[in-house]
Amino acid sequence: MPNLPNILSLLRIALIPILITLFFWPAISAPMWTTIIFVVAALTDWLDGYIARRHKQISSFGAFIDPVADKLIVTVTSMLVLYKTPVWYILLPVIIVISREIIVSALREWMSELGKRNMVEVSYAGKWKTTLQMVSLGCLIFYKSFFGLPIFEIGVALLYVASGLTLISMLSYLKSVWQIIHIKY
Repeated sequence: MPNLPNILSLLRIALIPILITLFFWPAISAPMWTTIIFVVAALTDWLDGYIARRHKQISSFGAFIDPVADKLIVTVTSMLVLYKTPVWYILLPVIIVISREIIVSALREWMSELGKRNMVEVSYAGKWKTTLQMVSLGCLIFYKSFFGLPIFEIGVALLYVASGLTLISMLSYLKSVWQIIHIKY
């Protein structure tokens, strides 16, 4: 029987070319369709973890592919948002988000090599960071006002909150492994 959480993670990766294509589609409805695809991808992130834990379908491949899919969708979408709005106040949080993803991924790999992978498990700050990132990126992709709500501005504000949580979660991970870093180096 196929592992549904892994299929959902792979689906998230498969949605990236569709997301990019819709983003550049020259139709007035393109932002709406791009946002819908992004929301579907974001929901698969939540759903694959829920199903894996609930039905005990946790696998080593899933532990690998889920964070890869998350980082790909967040990085690609961040780049698309930055392409659409190439201003410093979007660039700054995008740099923070992508830098954190690289640092924490490298830290997890290093701790795995040392047999200490459990020292950098996902924290609640990391889960909140991911949730706010996904909501903010969805708003930023949609870009337009919706029923009078300034969706883009809400997305920018949430992106800054997510960036703050990004820094907090990164510092938390670094603090948790500080003894190993300090002792070894």
